[in-house]
Amino acid sequence: MKDKIRNVISSLLKVKPEELKDDVSLQDSIGVDSTEMVETVIALEKTFGTKISPKEVTKFSTLNDIEKVISSKVK
Repeated sequence: MKDKIRNVISSLLKVKPEELKDDVSLQDSIGVDSTEMVETVIALEKTFGTKISPKEVTKFSTLNDIEKVISSKVK
């Protein structure tokens, strides 16, 4: 699942997958802004067929955080 999330984010943000380490802050290290975060959430919702609430998005800091939220929704 993490590789799939990494691929979605890297293609959307034009970042090499290897730059997306599990515990790297998307905002601080990669420079993801609020618009890019919204686009990322939409792409992840489409990819995994689920809805992500605004409250859950506030937990999206690292790849590990994103995986935790999505894995709790997708069985």
